[in-house]
Formats: sequence, C-alpha cells, structure tokens
Amino acid sequence: MHLYEVPLIFVLVGLALYAVLAGADFGAGFWQLLAGPGERGQPIRDHAHEAMAPVWEANHVWLIFVLTVTWTAYPSAFGAIASTLCVPLFVAALGIVMRGAAYALRAGASSVRELDRVDLVFALSSVLTPFALGTVIGAIAARQVPVGNAAGDLLSSWTGATALIVGALALANSAYIATVFLAADAKRTGRPRELQEALRSRALVTGLVAGLVAVAGLVVLHSDAHFLYKRLLEGGALAAVIVSALAGLATLALVFARLYELARYSASLTVAAVIAGWALAQRPVLLKGLTVQQAAAPHDTLVLVIVAVLGGGLILFPSLALLFRLVLGGRLDYGSEGDDAEDGAPRLAASDGAGLTQLLAVSSSGLLTRIAGACLVVGFGTLTIAEAGWAHAIGVLALLGFICVGFLAVVPAQMAGHEGE
Repeated sequence: MHLYEVPLIFVLVGLALYAVLAGADFGAGFWQLLAGPGERGQPIRDHAHEAMAPVWEANHVWLIFVLTVTWTAYPSAFGAIASTLCVPLFVAALGIVMRGAAYALRAGASSVRELDRVDLVFALSSVLTPFALGTVIGAIAARQVPVGNAAGDLLSSWTGATALIVGALALANSAYIATVFLAADAKRTGRPRELQEALRSRALVTGLVAGLVAVAGLVVLHSDAHFLYKRLLEGGALAAVIVSALAGLATLALVFARLYELARYSASLTVAAVIAGWALAQRPVLLKGLTVQQAAAPHDTLVLVIVAVLGGGLILFPSLALLFRLVLGGRLDYGSEGDDAEDGAPRLAASDGAGLTQLLAVSSSGLLTRIAGACLVVGFGTLTIAEAGWAHAIGVLALLGFICVGFLAVVPAQMAGHEGE
C-alpha cells in the first residue's frame, strides 16, 4: 500500500458507510411511496418517518466526508467528476435538500391532504437521490469521465447502460437495506406483529429483486464495460463479489427466521462488499486516462489529509457511537419520554453493566491516553520524515492505532458520565 492510496481507502470506507446508513434512510422514503394507500399503508409510513428521526441528518456526514477528502487528496479527479457529472450531482443535491425540507414540513402539516403531499415529495426525493448518485458511480466505473474540466458529455456520460444499471442497483439496495433496518426497529420497539410481518415480506421480496438487479448488472457490464467485467471475476474483486452474494443469501435466511438484528449486519456487509469489489476491479485506474497515483495531491497534502481524518475520527466516532447507542437503547424513540419505567422497552442505563463501564472509564485516564499519544507521534513522524514505503505503512498503522486507542480512552468516560446523569 502506498501513501497516495490511503485517502482513497478513507473515501471508500466513507462511501460504504453512506451507502448503508443513508441508503437505509433513502429506502425508508421509498417505502413511504409504496406503503399502500390510505389507512392500510399509514403504519409503515409513520414507522419509517419515526425510525429516521434521530439519525437522518447525522448519516449525511459521510457524503460530506467523501466529497471533502476527494477534493483535497485527488483534486484533478474531483474537478473532472464534478464538472462532467454536474447534472446527476445537482439532482442528488436537490433531492437531499427536498428531503430535508419535506421532513421538517411534515410536522407542520395541518390536514391529511397536506401530509400526503409532503410525504409524496419526500418519497420522490428519496428515489431520485440514490438513483442519481448511483449513476455517478456507474459513469466513473464505465470510464465515461475523462480528465479535464467538463471534458465528458454532460448527458451521455451518465445515461449509458452501466450508469443506469448501477443507479437501479443503488435504489434497489437502499429499498432492501431499509426494510431490514425497519423490521429490526419494529421488533425492537414492540410494534404490532402485522407491521413486522409486512416489513418482513417486503424485505424478502426486495432482497430477491436487488439480487436480480446485481446479476443483470454483470450482464450489462459484459457488453458495455467488458474491461470492468473481466476484473470483477478475478483476484480480490471476485472474492468481494462472492462475499456480497453469500451475505445477501444469509440476510434473506435471517429475515426469514425473523432474526432482524443479525440481518442488519449481513445486509450492511452485502452493500459494502459491492463497493469493495468495484474498487478492487478498477484499481489502479481512477478515471479514464488517470491513475490514483497521477491524481494524488503532493506528499505533504496527503499527510495532512491523513492526520486530519484520523484526528477528526477521534471526535466523530465516539459521537456517532453515543448516538447509535441511544437509538438502539430506545432513549430516542418516539413516545419514550416520561414512560421509561412503564413500557418495559430496553433502556441505556443498565445497573448490571454500570460497574464495568466505570472501571473502563477509570482506565482511560492513564495508560490508554499515553499509548494514544505515542501512536500519534510515531505516525506523524514516519509519514512526514521517512520516505520509504514500509515506513509509511508503519505510520498509517500507528495513526490507526491512535484512533482505536484514543476511542477506547474517550468513549468509556463519556458513557460513564452519561449513565451517571
């Protein structure tokens, strides 16, 4: 692994997290559109709305992260993508804005008719956004984005067969992963059995549809982007494709068995493996006529990007860990205020785990802090002073160690302080 590849790994991780977390949000909006008419579909629409409430804004941090790191670490590639694919990117941005506005306006709807209109705008935006973002990935994968400012065609670059099938796959995966997440949330919060079963049946159907779209994508690649098709069936890319297929089958089995919490993770792995397979198949080419090494920013810029990302991760990951722990613990559910002791739902503060949490919090103030500091010094030093590839690898590992150890040093104390309240 070379230094110029490290920021791209960060981008791919951010892209996978966005595809899973924000994809579930987009899919929830999709099911608001297809929940069914009138009172029959209202439980699904209400549940989808309430399940997204605590996290939908936080999930978009990954899109900002992907754009920022790409812009800084690979400026020539970012400029070519942003200019040639400005139309689908504008559609995606418009969809995100419309989703946010519709979500905020839903609470102020004064009639059923107004509520239906707001939900329609929200649902249509939730369909357009993942499809448009998928066409961007498809256009890059098909090498329809040449280097230069708007060097590619503004229309045909993202309306080819590969771009459209990837857009359809992004939409199908969003709908698929949303039903799994919504079913898990419905079971966790004790929603009616009828709602759980409705989501379960939708998860099984959309899982099969997403699989068929993925197979159709391989057929399209064979004729439209044969170079990518060949790379997908060899080496690490093939392994990622196999992992995605197996994880998808495992998700269907888990959903069929009503083991929704485990299905969350296998569904996430399914989507992440698709992204990993594409990245491995495309390596080392970033855009048509441009490799990752050629697109990379100067050495010092890459080092600063890596340090900034890892340092920011020390703040971001504990914050997101607390948010998701509150969500999965039931503290941010609708109607949870004031009835914690009555409804019997799981809550964050469990007395049997308080002692362990406090013990971890105490340990974070000493040894872990010093180890994290040492990892930061070693990582920053080897990346800025040394020139050898092996030294850069050590530096990256040391900075990753700084994040992991720093995370362990900060989170227990944060959790203990929260539980103490």
